[in-house]
Amino acid sequence: MNQDLSILQLVLGASLVVQLVMLLLLFVSITSWAAIFGKLFALRRVNSKNEEFERDFWSGTSLNDLFAAAAQNAKLAGPMERIFASGMREYQKLRERRIADAATLLDGARRAMRASFQRELDVVEMHLSFLASVGSVSPYVGLFGTVWGIMHAFTGLGALQQVTLATVAPGIAEALVATALGLFAAIPAVVAYNRFARDIDRVAIKLETFIEEFSNILQRNLGAQSASGH
Repeated sequence: MNQDLSILQLVLGASLVVQLVMLLLLFVSITSWAAIFGKLFALRRVNSKNEEFERDFWSGTSLNDLFAAAAQNAKLAGPMERIFASGMREYQKLRERRIADAATLLDGARRAMRASFQRELDVVEMHLSFLASVGSVSPYVGLFGTVWGIMHAFTGLGALQQVTLATVAPGIAEALVATALGLFAAIPAVVAYNRFARDIDRVAIKLETFIEEFSNILQRNLGAQSASGH
């Protein structure tokens, strides 16, 4: 009986539907772990790139030099650097059109940065909805496999004249493996989703703060240019 109730024997002895449910949950679990590690490394890279650019930004380097470096480093740049580049690009385009109104220049740069911010946030949030779906749906898929397995087990027991624990236990144990796999897939996904959602919120707040700080710098520069022009 101990050999019959080993995990491998339970999986092999389960009905076809329960086996398909287990296979689906195993695939979802592997995909979920791949997404978790991918997102973990991606967020570390984003934070590292943002911190690196923030150090350069506040080091006293001129905005034009930073913009030139960002243009050359476009493929390897982080979200903050790309947001800065989009704001500077729009700002310079408006200046080239001989637009002197400070409010128009500032509004154009801010709108360009906001659009870039939204694009960057969409990229950072990629695969997050998948983890949320795995965390919410997997237990129910496992429960479906369990219910189906128990139904199948009791249907088989109906033909027996004498039912003992030894005859009932294997069928129910086979079915419960599906629930265990559902929880095995769901729990890491839920934990990772909550962690990543919190980390992404921090990234978003940091980027929004940078947009406001950079807008203030542009506003001061425009004010200084206007004063020197007079």
